[in-house]
Amino acid sequence: MAEQTAPASPCTGSPPHAEPPVKPDRAVVRDALGVGVAVGLSGFAFGVTSAGAGLGVLQTCALSLLVFTGASQFALVGALAGGGNPFTAAAGAFFLGTRNAFYGLRLSQLLALPRFVRPLAAHWVIDETTAVSLAQPTRRAARIGFTVTGLTLYVLWNLTTLLGALGAEAIGDTDAWGLDAAGPAVFLALLAPMLRTTTERAVAGIAVLLGLGFLPVLPAGVPVLAAALAAPAVLWFEGRRIDDRQRRKETGR
Repeated sequence: MAEQTAPASPCTGSPPHAEPPVKPDRAVVRDALGVGVAVGLSGFAFGVTSAGAGLGVLQTCALSLLVFTGASQFALVGALAGGGNPFTAAAGAFFLGTRNAFYGLRLSQLLALPRFVRPLAAHWVIDETTAVSLAQPTRRAARIGFTVTGLTLYVLWNLTTLLGALGAEAIGDTDAWGLDAAGPAVFLALLAPMLRTTTERAVAGIAVLLGLGFLPVLPAGVPVLAAALAAPAVLWFEGRRIDDRQRRKETGR
């Protein structure tokens, strides 16, 4: 007697209640390496920018080794380059880095790592490792993606940071070469693909307007903090819009 099979789903052509497809480990590693290499090379721009802001090679490398979150690092050295107060610059960098705490809440459930590994893994909780991990269909694939992306990116980011800092010292005045624009350019290149919804684009647009608007009147580093007001403002208006729509549905108007 021929073995009976479950009827195929009319939408997908697969049996109902089928398990999600298992992604080969090789494919996960390939994707993770691609992200790690592409972003890791941007550490060169940070090394150049940091050196141009007046930080030494050891200080620049310490930031990449210990902080390891590109947006915060660029924000810090950018504020220092503009003559900002170190505490204000650090506050802006810290604010940008708080997003990683929210990533950690999601990844802690997804990866379910042993307790003794979590403090080390927390250092690699950044935009790229989170994106690669969340894109995987299984926990095993998510763990592989997180590990390979984190390791590749950490090694390359720190290596290229060193090369950038040494290169900046060798060429002298970075402003004369126009390399002071490298940091903002890389930051925008990393940010742009993440703006997928209208709300996210609105937050980014208003943040740019606030930052540029306050730039001439506030000390360096403070406009970054002021730009953060864009997020609660847009979310407040979005909430009001949803409430008004719900109220119209209920009243039939």
